[in-house]
Amino acid sequence: MILAKVIGNVVSTIKTTGYESRKILIVQPVNPDGTSGGKSFLAVDAVQAGPGDNVIVMEEGGSARLILQEPDTFTIKSVVAGIVDEIHYDPYSLNPQEIVKQQV
Repeated sequence: MILAKVIGNVVSTIKTTGYESRKILIVQPVNPDGTSGGKSFLAVDAVQAGPGDNVIVMEEGGSARLILQEPDTFTIKSVVAGIVDEIHYDPYSLNPQEIVKQQV
């Protein structure tokens, strides 16, 4: 699972079989503190998410297809599986080596 923020929508007038009625979102991985956590990528929306929402993304084909209830219909790599309401984390709960890495 990947914590991410929805940063946009993809508009496509022609889609391959299986994607016709699916909304595709641009998501940006984020760290628990909200900072960028990697390169943005595309994910199929399964939960009515929109720009600005923090979401959980499944980036595993089999699980993604099960969430969309399309186990054998089409190929999929990532799907937005949930909208995150709040994030609570304690940066000091990391091991000491990780704290040093974050301070550098």
